[in-house]
Amino acid sequence: LIGGAASGWTLEEGYRAEEEAVAELLPGRHAQASLYAFDLVERRAKRRPPFVANAPVRRVEKVGIVGAGLMARQIATVVLRRLEVPIVLRDVSGEQVEEALAEIRGEVDRLAAKGRYDEGKAAFLQSIVTASTAYDGFAGCDLVLEAVFEELGVKKQVLAEVEELVSPECVLATNTSSLSITDMAADLRRPERVVGMHFFNPVALMPLLELVRAAETDEATFATAYEVGSRLRKRMIVVRDAPGFVVNRVLTRLTRVLMDALEHGNSAEETDEAILGLGMPMAPSVLLAMVGPRVANHVLETMHAAFPDRFPLSPTLANFTRGDEEIVVVEHAPRTVEEIRRDALEAVADEIHRLLEEGVAAEAADVDTALLLGAGWPFFLGGITKYLDQTGVSERLFAEPFHA
Repeated sequence: LIGGAASGWTLEEGYRAEEEAVAELLPGRHAQASLYAFDLVERRAKRRPPFVANAPVRRVEKVGIVGAGLMARQIATVVLRRLEVPIVLRDVSGEQVEEALAEIRGEVDRLAAKGRYDEGKAAFLQSIVTASTAYDGFAGCDLVLEAVFEELGVKKQVLAEVEELVSPECVLATNTSSLSITDMAADLRRPERVVGMHFFNPVALMPLLELVRAAETDEATFATAYEVGSRLRKRMIVVRDAPGFVVNRVLTRLTRVLMDALEHGNSAEETDEAILGLGMPMAPSVLLAMVGPRVANHVLETMHAAFPDRFPLSPTLANFTRGDEEIVVVEHAPRTVEEIRRDALEAVADEIHRLLEEGVAAEAADVDTALLLGAGWPFFLGGITKYLDQTGVSERLFAEPFHA
């Protein structure tokens, strides 16, 4: 097209050549996957599920957040900006509390400096966020979200403490990335008001919110959480309570394949090349550093407890968690980059097939939406199930495609 334009095409000739080029590209694998992905993100993910549209929604005019670490601060900042309602934070560490307040208010100052808020609006927003090492102000909250350390006992204790303070109508949400929300709510007087709201890091940039329905979550609780997610401008997928939900379950299965390759003599450069060769936006080694080995290993431990055969523990990842960079080579049997890529795709396909059979996600389209919006997987792969169908992986493994 550029060459034709330089050679002196008329406008009509240019339009005709462009139409012919687009007509040639559209039937192709990448274009079809991209169109599928665009429809998921821009149309399907914006539609409210019928059971949410018909359920009662409670008003949320004050939000409590338990925890003042990285995720808690990010969530609090987004809630403050989008909902513009009073927010109270609580953490056992006074230092964390002070740092969180400074960071949240500092973000408001940065936005005001860019012209997003005038001086009065910035001062108002900064005045309605407070923090303490006690549960001061939680009694009047309509929604409380816990974002404390990923340990079931700690989260159960937090929810039990909050339940004693808030009204019977207050929604109790958890930002857990992999733990059972049903177990978390089991000892509460009203487990039906507990719901999972799993945000992704960085919260302000990642559009996905996994909304997790536990065994006893009622319709009003779920609909209220969905409405809050909409007001936060998140795209949501509905997930049944199961270890790792969707994104972390798929990513952890993939990660375990890569750790296995390292533990059989491959280099990090080879495992990175295997995944980057698919067109992924970030090398696995970089993603692991960003997420943090401690978080990744904790999710692996959760998945191992549920599915030990498919999620064996990794001595290398355990080393990384302790700050030890040593790769534990259990056997020197390195694979080619192509073999690593094949094994990774087959593992991902197998895990998606299983979680769909279990009803964790309703459709393959939900899984693709989650990977596109929560993990940044590329449009030209259609998330991943479209690619697995197009390349024959799903047909080879399951004798049928993910998409009929």
